[in-house]
Amino acid sequence: MTRVFIGLGSNRGDKEKNLHQALQLLAAKARVQRVSGFYETEPVGFEDQPWFLNAVAELETGLVPRQLLDFLLSVEAALGRTRSTRWGPRAIDLDLLFYGNEIIDEPGLKIPHPELHKRRFVLEPLAELAPDFVHPALKQTSKALLVALKDGKLVRKQ
Repeated sequence: MTRVFIGLGSNRGDKEKNLHQALQLLAAKARVQRVSGFYETEPVGFEDQPWFLNAVAELETGLVPRQLLDFLLSVEAALGRTRSTRWGPRAIDLDLLFYGNEIIDEPGLKIPHPELHKRRFVLEPLAELAPDFVHPALKQTSKALLVALKDGKLVRKQ
C-alpha cells in the first residue's frame, strides 16, 4: 500500500456534498486515512466563476500511479465532471498531488503535481493535514512551502 495525497475541489452544485460523494467513491479502491478541513477558495485562472470548496485527503492504495489517475478520472466522470473550459466551473476536481515519494514525469502523468507548490488552495489543507510531509522534488515540507507562498488568493477554512 502506498500513501498518496489527493486534492479535491468543487464549485458547482452542492459543493460540500460533491466532496463527500467523491470521498465515498474513492473508498472503493483506496483506504481514506484522513481528510483536511474544507476551505472556501477564490478561483484561479478563469476567475469569473463561483468560489471553490477545496480539501486534501490522505489515502492508502494498492493501485499503481496510472491506475490511480484513471480511477480519479472515473470518479470525476461519475460525479458529472465535464471538461469544457480550462479552469472552468466543475462539480468535482480530483488531483493526484503525491504518490508516496515518487517523482514521475510521463505524458499525462506528473507526480508530484507540478503546480501544487504555487497554489494556496492546495497548500493550506495539505499543511493542515501533513505539515511535515516533504515534497520529494523540492525537498521542503508542506508547511514551509505554504509559508514561502506568494499567492495572494483568499482561502477561508469553513
